[in-house]
Amino acid sequence: MKHVVTGDRNAYDRCIFHVLDHQGRALLIAGLGVYPNTGVIDAYATLRIGDQLHAVRASDALGDDRMRLSVGPLSITVEEPLRRLRLRCQADDFSYDIVWEADFPAVWEPHHVQRRGDRLTLEGRRFVQAGHCTGTIRAGDEVLAVTAGEWTGTRDRSWGVRPIPGEDPGRGDEFRPEGFHWLWVPVRFDDRFVMVIAQEDADGHRTLNEAVLVREGARDVQLGWPQTDIRYRPGTRHPERAVIHLTDPTRKPLELGVETLCSSPLAVGAGYPPATDWQHGTWRGRGWTDRQTYDLSDPAAHPMAAYGVTDHAARFTLEGRTGYGIFEHGSFGRHDPSGFTGYDSVG
Repeated sequence: MKHVVTGDRNAYDRCIFHVLDHQGRALLIAGLGVYPNTGVIDAYATLRIGDQLHAVRASDALGDDRMRLSVGPLSITVEEPLRRLRLRCQADDFSYDIVWEADFPAVWEPHHVQRRGDRLTLEGRRFVQAGHCTGTIRAGDEVLAVTAGEWTGTRDRSWGVRPIPGEDPGRGDEFRPEGFHWLWVPVRFDDRFVMVIAQEDADGHRTLNEAVLVREGARDVQLGWPQTDIRYRPGTRHPERAVIHLTDPTRKPLELGVETLCSSPLAVGAGYPPATDWQHGTWRGRGWTDRQTYDLSDPAAHPMAAYGVTDHAARFTLEGRTGYGIFEHGSFGRHDPSGFTGYDSVG
């Protein structure tokens, strides 16, 4: 939209794509956002291969043509709405050309509202979708063939109000939460798509909840109130395995098993808080482009990553089926159900 209903500087419209191979060798994350009240458009792409994270970021002035989803070397083309999109990056030593095709209808996520004290800090609407991808990824000397049977794609589109760096928080620090626990889990199976969302406060009080199963041409099946058992890597909050307990409409228990394969912290390269080098919506002037390579072998080199959300490419099991998708996880501060007592507490 050229004009939005609010004058809030934090108004945004953004998308994110995940492209992951089923062996856990690579995870590509790409996104693009517009910020109509600050006049900014930006985009990013990160690719994890082994311990290296390749990143390209670009930012520019938002023009009048809002259908042009392109910033610097990064672009998204909607070839068929809600069905087929093309993702491209044309940086010198990091490039890709991928066709993302939907296998299931898009699914509304719950209306997401957050406040700090009486201040509205986030109000967003989202939809999520799963599919398959084909194309090619190049990074340095690596060339990856993206094939439909060996790679899965998920995507999320959201819009509303979400914090952009640079605003005076006022009394916000007085209302800093003791803890925050987040799960966002889109999973593609051959014959179904499962979506799970859970957001909890320090005491485990749930403020956002969703669990649905989607098939082509069929009404979404609600899967109850998800409860998750997570096995963390010792001394960290890095999830290695999990079981998400679901319930079908006949009250039959279902177990969604999770095995994480490849991880990409969104605070490194992708511009999500609390990134220290670049965050979404930040004005960098016209025609800004940045290329970085990060070494993820030493977590101590990226200390803020532990305080941001991490996207884990994962293998899932459900009733004898195997699927693939994203286990997005963030757990900061106190979380009583997990046994975390504060920001320095680990598994």
